[in-house]
Amino acid sequence: MLFTSSSAQDAVLAAAVIALVPQVAAHGYVAAITAGGKTYQGSNPNWYYQPSGQVVPTAGWFALNQDNGFVSPSAYGTADIGCHKSGKAGNQQIPVAAGSSVVLNWNTWPISHHGPVIDYLAKCSGNCTALTDASSLSFFKIAQSGLLNDNSPPGTWATDAITVAPYAWTIKIPSSVAPGNYVLRHELIGLHAAGSSNGAQNYPQCINLQITGSGTATPSGTKASALYKATDPGILIDIYSKISSYTIPGPTFTSIKKMARHARDFVLDA
Repeated sequence: MLFTSSSAQDAVLAAAVIALVPQVAAHGYVAAITAGGKTYQGSNPNWYYQPSGQVVPTAGWFALNQDNGFVSPSAYGTADIGCHKSGKAGNQQIPVAAGSSVVLNWNTWPISHHGPVIDYLAKCSGNCTALTDASSLSFFKIAQSGLLNDNSPPGTWATDAITVAPYAWTIKIPSSVAPGNYVLRHELIGLHAAGSSNGAQNYPQCINLQITGSGTATPSGTKASALYKATDPGILIDIYSKISSYTIPGPTFTSIKKMARHARDFVLDA
C-alpha cells in the first residue's frame, strides 16, 4: 500500500499506518515515512516472507526482525549491522529533495531503551532496489544525537523523543549531497543493558531514497561492518552510573555544524 497524501493529511495517515501494525513486542520499527508532502508505508517485518509477486510496495528494507529484535555487538563485523538481520532492499524508492526533511514514524519504542539516534546515507551504484544486502554500501553520517541530560541516571536520551505517539523522528537531507539513489540508514541504539559485554542493542532501519538537487558532495563513507566495535565507549557503557559525557559511536563527520536543537546534536553541513 502506497500513500500519496497532501501535507495536511500526513499526520493522520502516519497514525493510521501505525495503528494497523500489531505491536507484538516492546521494540519497534519504522512504519511510515513522510517526504515531500507525501506519506509512504514502511516495511512490516512480516512481509519478509511474502511470496514473489505479492510483496507490498515499500521503500523500507525487509529483514529477519519478526520479533522486532536487534543486532548485537557480536554481529558488528557482518552485513547485518547495515540494514538489520539478513536485510534486503525494499522494492520502491522515495523521491526527496536535498535540503528537505524526512519524517520517520516508528510503530512504538519502549521508554526503558535509552540511547542515541544516528542517521546515515549511502549512495547506491544503481537502483537501490536491486540490493540483496548492505555489504556493498558505504555509509556517511548526516545526523546524530545522544545524551541530552545526565542530571539523574540514566538521564535523558535522544531515543526518549520517540517513546510517545506519533513516535516520530525528523531527518534533514543535506542540501550539499549530490543527487542520486541512496539508502537512508536510521538507527536507534538501546543502551539499557550496555554495561555488560555484548549488551548494546542496535536497531538499524533502512529506506531507499531518490535524492534530487544540485549538490555536489559525495562523501566516501564506511562499510557497515566497520561502523562500530563492541568495545567502543559509546557501545560498552553503564548508563545507570553518573556519566559526565557520552561519545556517540560510529565514524566522525567529514564536515559538521551544530544544530540549534541541542549542543550535542550535529548534522552534515547543508
